[in-house]
Amino acid sequence: MLTSAPLAERLRPRTFAEFVGQMDIVGQGKLLRKLIEGDQLSSLIFWGPPGVGKTTLAHIIAEHTKSRFISLSATGSGKEDLRQVIEQATMSRRLGERTVLFIDEIHRWNKAQQDALLPHVEKGHIIFIGATTENPSFEIIGALLSRSRVFILQRLSAEDIIRVLQRALTDSEHGLGNYPVTVEDKTLRLLAELAGGDARVALNGLELAVVAAAKSPAKKKKTAITADDIKEALQRTHFVFDKNGEEFYNLISALHKSMRGSDPDAALYWLARMLEGGADPLYVARRVVRFASEDIGMANSEALIQATAAFQACHQLGMPECAVHLAQAVVYCAKSAKSNLLYTAYSAAAEDARATSHLGAPLHLRNASTEFMKDIGYGKGYKYPPDFAIPVEQEYLPAELKGKKYLVSKKIKK
Repeated sequence: MLTSAPLAERLRPRTFAEFVGQMDIVGQGKLLRKLIEGDQLSSLIFWGPPGVGKTTLAHIIAEHTKSRFISLSATGSGKEDLRQVIEQATMSRRLGERTVLFIDEIHRWNKAQQDALLPHVEKGHIIFIGATTENPSFEIIGALLSRSRVFILQRLSAEDIIRVLQRALTDSEHGLGNYPVTVEDKTLRLLAELAGGDARVALNGLELAVVAAAKSPAKKKKTAITADDIKEALQRTHFVFDKNGEEFYNLISALHKSMRGSDPDAALYWLARMLEGGADPLYVARRVVRFASEDIGMANSEALIQATAAFQACHQLGMPECAVHLAQAVVYCAKSAKSNLLYTAYSAAAEDARATSHLGAPLHLRNASTEFMKDIGYGKGYKYPPDFAIPVEQEYLPAELKGKKYLVSKKIKK
């Protein structure tokens, strides 16, 4: 029966033959596979979402290269832990044994901690393997990044996860093969799809569902695990969403570009991904307000009113009530005509403003609030437009910028 170790840990692959997914980097003839099999190991960084095999690959590498394996989590370790590891690695080197130091969530180490690791990587005291869910170019110091090979791991496909789940159900030694349960293929696929490419989430959900069924009143025949059992085990449909990491910005970018591309259905989907995943509705609303002027502007000035009203609704109501107000604004913006004329015009004006901040306003545009100001020409010659039946011809820009046009429509690409 079950041990105290989670199912995902008990089933952790120990060889490449057991490893599922990532064939573009660990398949036969691929670079990482050749480096490991040729015993030409160097420091590595595995970048990818949770549950795709980063830690497992590190274990396989250490086993395959007959190296001593030490694992640290960046969330609970620091310089003192690193110092102890280096001391152990130094002793092992004297005995002819290499040390692989695996640091999970390396992006959580600050610059000073990463700096402390760097010289030991440079001198070869250890072989460093880091795992991160964040873009390493943003989170890993340049010197450490330049001394490591970066491999990008992708989310597992539903088919990959189904293979993992099938192994769990048939493995009697480490898995769930001894439990009197059955799981239909369509239920396994549901679990694989809800897991969002994360094998650990899928295995945890399966284990909870199976254990719950096994604790039911004894039955002579096997208990069928249903879709409802799976959903209850996962507690709710699993959303892959990192409120603070790169994925957050990927989703807001997808929402912005879907609205800009006039696809209201895609815009609604990305909006729901963010809100149901726990994003701050006010943050999303602020981005929609910005979009209304940046990407729609004068093509439909009503968009700003809609977006601002949605922002106000988010401020007053919060989630979940304000979701429908944001949906209205997002769909309106997606279906609206688009123009970035205001955005480009202001950008051009701002560039000139920075370059000509020494220029004063023309004298005829200045208010003469004292007699002295009148005497030196403030307001002289100014024409008050409401007093004229036709548009007034007078210059409003500094003489150095006379005739400058910012609101210029671009030619449309065909």
